Amino acid sequence: MDTQTPIQAVALLSGGLDSSLAVRLVQEQGIEVEALHFVSVFNGTAPETPTVLRPLRVARQLGVRFTPIRFTHEQLGLVCNPPHGYGSCMNPCIDCHMAMLRRAAERMRATGARFIVTGEVVGQRPMSQRRFAIEQINKETGLGDLILRPLSARLLPPTLPEREGWVDRERLLDIRGRSRKVQLELARRHGLTEHGSPAGGCLLTDPGFSARLRDLLGEKKTPGVFLPEPDLNDVHLLKLGRHFRLDAATKAIVGRVHRENATLYTFSRPTDLLLATRDAPGPTTLLRGVASEGNLRTAAALTARYSKLRGYPCVAVEIRPGRKGAAGDPAVIEVAPIGDAAADALRV
Repeated sequence: MDTQTPIQAVALLSGGLDSSLAVRLVQEQGIEVEALHFVSVFNGTAPETPTVLRPLRVARQLGVRFTPIRFTHEQLGLVCNPPHGYGSCMNPCIDCHMAMLRRAAERMRATGARFIVTGEVVGQRPMSQRRFAIEQINKETGLGDLILRPLSARLLPPTLPEREGWVDRERLLDIRGRSRKVQLELARRHGLTEHGSPAGGCLLTDPGFSARLRDLLGEKKTPGVFLPEPDLNDVHLLKLGRHFRLDAATKAIVGRVHRENATLYTFSRPTDLLLATRDAPGPTTLLRGVASEGNLRTAAALTARYSKLRGYPCVAVEIRPGRKGAAGDPAVIEVAPIGDAAADALRV
């Protein structure tokens, strides 16, 4: 191998522990790595939180080139219709991973890189990292032995970079299972401090978020209710507040803190309604769907329930259009705060 022209690889870098170590292991063998980070609305917990900051810090600590790749639209399509199905929540892990690998392959070919690096560990995740799933992914993407998984490489058949001598198989690892003890010790030894939580951060694996997403997709598929497919605005709102299903086409989202109240306003549409208590501090509630009298009263009662006036028999609630909606004085509706059992029955 010409030492003046190092072998290049592209790596999937989530910013987590495993992907960081995978990059470091191939770097140590003289491989020049470009880190690809797939930016998605399903990463991170708040709509206004950039998802690239931690992986960018990780890439800087590793000393590799960092390339973000927009992935939300492609991933949302897979979430709505996953060819290989879901995991325990709303996570189409096999389909998402194959889509990322295909995009990584495009980058590999465009830049002259020789292979792809991932942080996968055999047996760590039940859907996409079992041995048969790894073999399926290799076959269906057509990438086969161009994918190197340094953390578990010695448990898998030798890949092209190993057979060609670009990397030494004996210096790769044989980690399996869900424990991260070995990885944490390796990170300490290598001085890698910027990686995120070892458990990862995809919201599609979170039961609470998945319940809201399942409700959203079910709403769009309700017979006789013709609504557009969910868009990024709909998905962003799943990260906010308390969600209540009022009917097949209507939901109310009640903010929990001031930041969420402000963000609900930011993501509201002109056709939405925003509700807030008039005479004391309380949440902002976003009503999206059918603004019938019954739905308005229920949304107002929910707003009162989570305000400082929840113990009062009658609460005045102001109703305004969503952001960029018609200007004018708010309408006012007086309601009793909804009871706990009734609220729980509506909660998503």
